[in-house]
Amino acid sequence: MPDFDFRYLLQGALAIALLFAAFTDLHRRQIDNWLNAAIALAAPLYWWAAGFSLWPDVAYQLGLAVVVFAVFAVLFALRWMGGGDVKLLTALALWIAPHWFFKLLIIMALVGGLLTIITGAWHIARRQRDKAAIPYGVAIASAGLWVLATQYSNAINVSTLATGLR
Repeated sequence: MPDFDFRYLLQGALAIALLFAAFTDLHRRQIDNWLNAAIALAAPLYWWAAGFSLWPDVAYQLGLAVVVFAVFAVLFALRWMGGGDVKLLTALALWIAPHWFFKLLIIMALVGGLLTIITGAWHIARRQRDKAAIPYGVAIASAGLWVLATQYSNAINVSTLATGLR
């Protein structure tokens, strides 16, 4: 396993990718396939840096990604979610542990609801009759960044506590 700090470097790269996804979704209402692929393809490097074992750690991540894709593909088929959003969530499922991923979904839903209200109000204020396109990648990225920040702050608190006990 490489130096412990390498894992944080990879998480920093993921955070930058999430910011880029939010920006492009806000700007163009699109999350690029190359970005989702890069996030997904970098996950095995993160697993290695974090010291994941094939069983059960990697298996849990892969299983979570399959379930996330299946559930959100149905929402895509119902036209409730965009394809880029589904791919971004699936790629994130490869990075984030299942218990943290459920927290991500809750934060995503809350931010997404707020974003929907704001976008709807903006649409009404501008008297536009077409259907409002919600940049849900912003909600996904916000939730992902929240999870990363929370995990990072928990790691700092644990290491500070461990150092203080010596």
